[in-house]
Amino acid sequence: MDRFTPADFIAMVQAHGIAYHEKTLGQLFCDGSARQIVAMLLSECDRAAAQGGHVAIALSSPISSVSHSDGRYHVRYGHDKQANAPSLVIATGGPSIPKMGASGFAYDLARQFGLKIVEPRPALVPLTLGGADVMLRQLSGVSADVEVRCGKTRFREAALLTHKGLSGPAILQISSYWRHGQEIAIDFLPDEAPGWLGAMKREKPRGNIKGALSLHLSARLAEMLAEQIRLLGNLADLPDRKLNEAEASLADWRFLPNGTEGFGKAEVTAGGIATDGLSQKTMEAREIPGLFVIGEAVDVTGWLGGYNFQWAWASGVAAGQAV
Repeated sequence: MDRFTPADFIAMVQAHGIAYHEKTLGQLFCDGSARQIVAMLLSECDRAAAQGGHVAIALSSPISSVSHSDGRYHVRYGHDKQANAPSLVIATGGPSIPKMGASGFAYDLARQFGLKIVEPRPALVPLTLGGADVMLRQLSGVSADVEVRCGKTRFREAALLTHKGLSGPAILQISSYWRHGQEIAIDFLPDEAPGWLGAMKREKPRGNIKGALSLHLSARLAEMLAEQIRLLGNLADLPDRKLNEAEASLADWRFLPNGTEGFGKAEVTAGGIATDGLSQKTMEAREIPGLFVIGEAVDVTGWLGGYNFQWAWASGVAAGQAV
């Protein structure tokens, strides 16, 4: 949505004097704490109230009912309190990270008002391994810069081996595309051109596969991969055909995840309230005047690195301008 772009948000951050820095792939982080962003949003609410708007924040006030009659929405919350308005915006997110208060409340409201829901599932989430892949658990804490693939989708970032399976930015990214029963492939040496082992054989004939891998990967990971490749002896004693096969394996190492670590570890939720029932311009439900849905409650899932926050801001502005 071009009515509130990433540049607009950065301008707001700068206007509030919040220092930030850029990490890999253009990801921006506060120099201090993310609480600065919360404080900024609360400050914007105060500014709107000072300009004549009505902003009321009610914390620890569970919603007991939501209804619609006579062209108005009625929300009962807290101890016998009620809010009434011609418009209602569902902005309660998805069920990811329930320990922070996340729930499927948005979906309950969607069902109440007849909106279609795409089956929610954890996204940007670590993958778990079983079967023959459990051997990797002994490498918990080891990371590597890899390229990970699932189908035609690929990401080049760090992967982390854990006591449950695979994590790290590359794995979180690919998890949004992965489905049960699918394999993922990892290229452990994405910067190496074909024939690199043959070249090393000529340069260091007395070297071995483990040593060659140790030049690029941690010693523990290099040892495990070398054991799996099962090419013993000096490089000089190995035919180029075997070295080419080893390269192919390292560039296309297959894993079959048996699941994810679930909503408890998922940074976002894929699925949610279907977009085809909402206006692309205002986020208003097409068949229910005055009802809007924004942010993670909608079936829109972005990449790691602020995309989901930007969707929340942009969809919020679109709905706010229409209310």
